[in-house]
Amino acid sequence: MDVRSTLSYLHWLFCQFELITCSYLMEPWEKLLFYSFNLAVLGLLLYTAHVCLALRASAAFQLLCSLLATPRENAPAVVK
Repeated sequence: MDVRSTLSYLHWLFCQFELITCSYLMEPWEKLLFYSFNLAVLGLLLYTAHVCLALRASAAFQLLCSLLATPRENAPAVVK
């Protein structure tokens, strides 16, 4: 993939974002505040999704391991 075409496509996406949000009409300090807020919300959303998915995957893995494990601690009770 060509780097120039990738940069051109990213620029086009950014221009589309500015048109959709009408941020091209904002002053520079307003754009900075708007983009900072959007990036902060996106960052918090990604962090929360990462933490929640990690906890869910860990709980599912522990459940799977407990279901597939052989009950070794109950073996002496069966022998007696």
